[in-house]
Amino acid sequence: MPNIKSSKKAVKVIAKKTDENHELKAKVKNLIKACEKEIASGNKEEANKIFKDLQKSIDKAYQKGLIKENKVTREKQRLNAKIKNMK
Repeated sequence: MPNIKSSKKAVKVIAKKTDENHELKAKVKNLIKACEKEIASGNKEEANKIFKDLQKSIDKAYQKGLIKENKVTREKQRLNAKIKNMK
């Protein structure tokens, strides 16, 4: 445990940021799963809604450095192609 006051504060700040980052990454993963589920069920309108939310969240995670650029583009392309190929 740190003894210096600024170090104690830094520990608190890091813990808070870690929690926020974890929440954002979990949100992205859950949105991907939800979009896949809607694609599998054949609900194109709901899949498009979720995909729009996913794009916003995944771009935010990329800007924060939580997800690499290649993964972002790969996930977007795969899901977008699946949605377009739906009947």
